Amino acid sequence: MEKMVRKYSMDSIWREFDDMMNEMENRFSSLMKGFETEKLLPAPGFQRRMVPALRGEFSVDVKEHEDEVIVIADLPGVEKGDISINLINPHTLEISTSRREERKEEKEGYYMQERVYGAMSRTITLPSEVKEEEAKATFKNGVLELRLKKMTVRPERQIPIE
Repeated sequence: MEKMVRKYSMDSIWREFDDMMNEMENRFSSLMKGFETEKLLPAPGFQRRMVPALRGEFSVDVKEHEDEVIVIADLPGVEKGDISINLINPHTLEISTSRREERKEEKEGYYMQERVYGAMSRTITLPSEVKEEEAKATFKNGVLELRLKKMTVRPERQIPIE
């Protein structure tokens, strides 16, 4: 019986790790949705507002469009200068920032002030390999949009044996 030996590159190991983390986050979200419907959390909007902030996260959309990958991140209360974007490898993007948000509410005889402080970071697995060159980022009204050009795929070439 032949032994099967698997060879992994560093990229494939990190891609598998990212996939595993995404699966864990999806399961956690499913679990939290179940709690929300059973009214075990204080209010229906609590999970959507507070759990990501407590975990240091923010909402992200990733789209593939023709020759580019588009990443849109909601970063309310964040200043443009506080955002850091790093392309870790052609398949992995990291967005990190710090936030300071204050909100005041006054009702009859009741005064409340909520503040959210802290660092937030997301590591995102991209659907295609992208390159750093020609990357464009815009930030407007608390929404970060990144446009990353896909790497061109070279056709495989067979190398003749002499």
